[in-house]
Amino acid sequence: MVMFRSLFIITLKYGLLAALLSLSFIICMYYLGRHPLLVSPFLDFRIPLYAIFLFFALREFRDYQQQGVLYFVQGMAGSTLLVLWAGVAGALGLWLFAAAEGGFVAEYIQKTMEYLKGFPEEDIQRIGKEVYERNLELLPTTNAAQLASLYLVQSLVIGLLAGVIMAVMLRKQPST
Repeated sequence: MVMFRSLFIITLKYGLLAALLSLSFIICMYYLGRHPLLVSPFLDFRIPLYAIFLFFALREFRDYQQQGVLYFVQGMAGSTLLVLWAGVAGALGLWLFAAAEGGFVAEYIQKTMEYLKGFPEEDIQRIGKEVYERNLELLPTTNAAQLASLYLVQSLVIGLLAGVIMAVMLRKQPST
């Protein structure tokens, strides 16, 4: 039970710090003229950010709480907790920012609309004309809560993939 409490506290600390840094990046990118939710998923700043915070959190837990031992299951539990903290806190912060900054959602809708209208005809045929038109119709009804939930889902996917890598990298069995 003490082990889980330590893991809980360490991941909470690093998860909230990751969320704060992530939210800072979002706000800076927005005010610098690049909408943060329209960045390619392969260039998302959360990939290296989560990997770094996962590394330090799991290493701290392994080295200072577990006397140098970290099982894969412990690494995955810690990774999942950290990503949940970072994702939920980041999504909440994004929702608050989007609600306070009226242009955030409007700019997202406008830029996404421009992007979708620039699709070549063969891409529209490939995804289906009905799907394409439905997305165009639903886009103007997008709100801050939907953007925050999109952010949360993306954070969970990014973080859990990074978590598997970090849990494998940092795992260390006791020597017998």
